[in-house]
Amino acid sequence: MAYGLLLLRVVTGGTLFAHGAQKLFGWFGGGGVRGTAGSFASIGFRAPLVLAVLAGLGEAGGLAFAAGLLTPLAALGLAVVMITAIGVAHWSKGFFNGAGGYEFNLLILTVALAVAATGPGRFSVDRAIGWDDNLSGVWWGVGVAVAAALIGYVNLSVLRRRERLHTAPAR
Repeated sequence: MAYGLLLLRVVTGGTLFAHGAQKLFGWFGGGGVRGTAGSFASIGFRAPLVLAVLAGLGEAGGLAFAAGLLTPLAALGLAVVMITAIGVAHWSKGFFNGAGGYEFNLLILTVALAVAATGPGRFSVDRAIGWDDNLSGVWWGVGVAVAAALIGYVNLSVLRRRERLHTAPAR
C-alpha cells in the first residue's frame, strides 16, 4: 500500500505542480500570473490577479502533496482548484474530456480527497516527522471535502460576476 500511495501522490502532485508553475511563473508554456489573470478576467472572475496567484499556489501545492507534507492542506488546495475548474469550465460540457468535460478534474479531485482520508503513507515527510498520525484519517478526508466544497462555492458564486440578462428595451 505504501508504494501505491507514493506513486499516486508523486504523479498527481507532480502533474498539478507543473500546472501551478504555468500559472505562477509561465513555465512549461504557461501564461504566468498576468496571463492567467487575463484568462480569469475573461470568464468573469472578480480580482483575477489575486485568484490567479491563489489558483497557482493551490496547484503548486502539488509539490507538497507529492512529498506528503501537510497532506490535508495540500489536498485542499488541489480540491478547491478542481471544484472551481469543474464549475467554471467543464461541467456544462458533460463528463468526457474529449468534449471538454470534467472527467479528469473529477479524477484529480477524487485522488486528493482519497489521500487526505487515508493519509500520505509510509514514504512521506509527514511520516518522517511524526505528523502522519495527526494528519490522516477519514475525518481529514471529510473535512477537506467540506472545506473544498465551501471554498469552491464561494469561488463560483461570490467571486464571479453573474452574466447580466440582456433584454430588449420596451417600446
